[in-house]
Amino acid sequence: TADGQIVYSIAEETERGASVGNIAKDLGIDAATLSARKFRMITGSSKQYFNINASTGALSVNEPIDREQLCELKSVCLLNYELVLENPLELYRMEFKVLDINDNSPSFPLSEYHINMPEFLSPGARFTLPSAQDLDEGANSDPDVGTNSVQNYLLSPSRHFALDLKGFQSGSKLLELVLQQPLDREQSALQQLVLTAVDGGDPPKSGTAQISVRVVDTNDNPPAFDRSTYTVSLLENSLPGTLVVKLNASDPDEGSNGDVIYSFGSYTPQKVRQLFSVDPHSGEVRVNGTLDYEEASSYEIYVQATDQGPVSMAGHCKVLVNIVDANDNVPEVELTSLYSPVPEDARSGTVVALMSVTDQDSGLNKQVSLRIPPGLPFTLNSFKNSYTLVTQGKLDHEKAAAYNITVTATDSGSPPLSSQKVIHVEISDINDNPPRFEEPVYSVYIPENNPLGAFLCTIKATDPDVAKNAYVSYSLVDGEIEGLPVASYVSIKSDSGNMYAVRSFDYETLREFQVIVQAQDAGIPPLSSTVTVYIYVVDENDHAPQILYPTSTNTSAALEMIPRSAYAGYLVTKIIAIDGDSGQNAWLFFYLVQTSDPGLFRIELHTGEIRTTRKLGEDSTPTFNLTVEVRDNGEPSMSSSVAITIAVVDRVSKIIPDRRRHFKSPSNYSEVTLYLIIALSAISFVFLFTIIGLTIIKCYRYSLYGSSCCAGCCTVRERSPAELYKQANNNIDARLPQGLKVQPHFIEVRGNGSLTKTYCYKACLTAGSGSDTFMFYNTCGPTGTTGPSAVVTERHLTGQSGQSAQNLIILRNDSITPNEPKHPNPDWRYSASLRAGMQRYVWLLCIWRRQESCVEDQQGLISSGQQSPVLQQAGEVSPPVGAGVNSNSWTFKFGPGNSKQGGPGELPDKFIIPGSPAIISIRQEPPNSQIDKSDFITFGKKEETKKKKKKKKGNKTQEKKEKGNSTTENSDQ
Repeated sequence: TADGQIVYSIAEETERGASVGNIAKDLGIDAATLSARKFRMITGSSKQYFNINASTGALSVNEPIDREQLCELKSVCLLNYELVLENPLELYRMEFKVLDINDNSPSFPLSEYHINMPEFLSPGARFTLPSAQDLDEGANSDPDVGTNSVQNYLLSPSRHFALDLKGFQSGSKLLELVLQQPLDREQSALQQLVLTAVDGGDPPKSGTAQISVRVVDTNDNPPAFDRSTYTVSLLENSLPGTLVVKLNASDPDEGSNGDVIYSFGSYTPQKVRQLFSVDPHSGEVRVNGTLDYEEASSYEIYVQATDQGPVSMAGHCKVLVNIVDANDNVPEVELTSLYSPVPEDARSGTVVALMSVTDQDSGLNKQVSLRIPPGLPFTLNSFKNSYTLVTQGKLDHEKAAAYNITVTATDSGSPPLSSQKVIHVEISDINDNPPRFEEPVYSVYIPENNPLGAFLCTIKATDPDVAKNAYVSYSLVDGEIEGLPVASYVSIKSDSGNMYAVRSFDYETLREFQVIVQAQDAGIPPLSSTVTVYIYVVDENDHAPQILYPTSTNTSAALEMIPRSAYAGYLVTKIIAIDGDSGQNAWLFFYLVQTSDPGLFRIELHTGEIRTTRKLGEDSTPTFNLTVEVRDNGEPSMSSSVAITIAVVDRVSKIIPDRRRHFKSPSNYSEVTLYLIIALSAISFVFLFTIIGLTIIKCYRYSLYGSSCCAGCCTVRERSPAELYKQANNNIDARLPQGLKVQPHFIEVRGNGSLTKTYCYKACLTAGSGSDTFMFYNTCGPTGTTGPSAVVTERHLTGQSGQSAQNLIILRNDSITPNEPKHPNPDWRYSASLRAGMQRYVWLLCIWRRQESCVEDQQGLISSGQQSPVLQQAGEVSPPVGAGVNSNSWTFKFGPGNSKQGGPGELPDKFIIPGSPAIISIRQEPPNSQIDKSDFITFGKKEETKKKKKKKKGNKTQEKKEKGNSTTENSDQ
């Protein structure tokens, strides 16, 4: 489909290079993209009249246009072009209207005309004059075509003649010479007139013809046609000789003056004279050439009838021939642009080809439709006479690598005509497959000492794609081997995959290494894969055995001594040798190749030990010369030899180390040894400091807990029931249920209620240990939680008698509202076992505090009437008689004996441990608190508690104090 159309007007004969317009601006295209989009102008003309500047888009004249030559028979001269742009594919229609300019002067068919006039003609006689032709006025000399055609005629001054321009001005193109005064042959037998034709150009141009008027006495009636205009319709495929029309003109004169001859009028165009013919005697107009509707749809033929009188007279008529179109042109399909090959992953709707259809016929004969065979993944889209072939559905290169699409164009004529055009569209493969190696892993074995450039192996990979997508190139993946780049060890040819050694390998230095080879195709984007190549260096026997002991030189042999008393099998010496090779190339064999006494010595084949075969005699020579050869097991084998001189002595002195010799430690350690020493030392110091630190922290905690656990024992005093009731805002009750048989190991106290947070305390005590742990917990529940809660805590305390506590201390918080006071729990009974437990606890407290005086008093039992010295230091334990409290009910209060507040993170230093297996957590009050700074726990009867519940006075003040206490606790914790 066309994306736009633009119309330009240009005057003919415009010089080369003249600007016509700017395509980029007129079509709204970026001029910078014209060259990249491969623009081109397509026209059906053989000449390229226009040119486009690729960088600016300026449209200029490439060749001057001659309108009369290009459109000689057309009233409107048009040039049609198509502008094609690619990436994306676009089509624009361009129409150039060629305007006529006044570049041709009017001209007459003849330069001189002769007219014979009878002298007896009366004034008013008319004579037809030839009209001038102006190529600027069009094929049919129609003055309405333009102002550049002939617009006026002028006659030279004459008293006898004048021009009648009425017929010319009315469109009949009839120009007549009118006689004004009677002629007098005797006065003037010949008159010379000049007829001038003037066009309407600016400036105007003119042409002249000479008219010679001869006055004779002759025929006075011109021939006359039946009609002035004849209209005929003629098929364009009419054959030559086809009769167009038969004209008839009559002349009333007699004789030769009445004989009529038919001929073309002087203003009939030359082109018309070539297509038609006029029979001079019969007046038949016939087809003389090939008519073409596409060239001209109508023709005007001017015929004149002339009599044969001495002074001939002529009559004129016009024959209008309308050409009827015939379906004689097959439609033509022109492939304007082709996008091939098409990638197989092209989206549906991708434009593949751009086609234009032309049919030279008209009307229904010009209407053309295109179609392609069904079942193809393509479809046609149309816009006027342009079609685009676009993809429809998915393309698959594996199913079809190319398509031959037959496009059939059929017009709407009767019968219809059609033509076909085959478009070859290739489907290109996309790079969707990476190269694949033939082997998952490559192993290469190469002997050491190989020459440079030695062939290692061939890496082969295949790519199932085609063309450049299947071209595989090989390369080494960057890496290092022994600190050097891979490329310094091996190389690979990118095209063949042949791998070569860049250096000579030494088995003793490098036994094996691996490289990674990458195979990459040439697709866009390229795909690649890698494979690992393991290269093993094969050992060669390139090292001769090296004798370490004994050693000899070229001038002297190694000296060994043997006592004269040596027995058979005596070890004289041992040959020590090494071989730089490996495997069987490093297997060493020892041979005694030369000796001064062949039967006296032998050498072990594998160990190299030289021993005697018999006992030396008294008359043995003082020295023996031996030559020992060491051979390896290589192929071929290599050997080394050593010369040994064995001296016979009476006795061989033992080598005693010199005690006075001092050995110095090596001053130069290797870096690895130094690093190991530093690392081990650092680790040892860190471990040591960690152990010391943990020990110090542990001891500090023990000492801290031991001092704080007993400090509260010094502040126990008696509290009245009223005081106990006032302190009920602590919301902590301790109750010992009966009948529970547990052995708790620790006690945990949790409390909430009117406090903004809930806190937990846990203490773990062991009777047989001198160190107990008091654990402080953070918030146990959501801030501001109210309502009943209960925490069951356990503690196991075993005394010296092995008796365990029989009771479970349950600390509860039954607060429902902040204003409700908490009452003492009267369910506490001090039984004998509980008092015995008190005695054990007092003993433990003495042990914790390291007080000997307590130990001395530990034999006494603590009861309602007897107190331990330790408890006496803290104050009264039992309430006075008559206080309204049962003597078996105990109330503990931490008095003001030690009011020191703990810092942040420190544990409370005031708490009391009664004779029961329970540890009570301490909550300290801020220094400015109005209430007693110490917390309390009440162990009383239920009756006393019920009486105290009636007292609700001062609850609001108590709540404010609780909030102050809570704030202090938060800061302490």
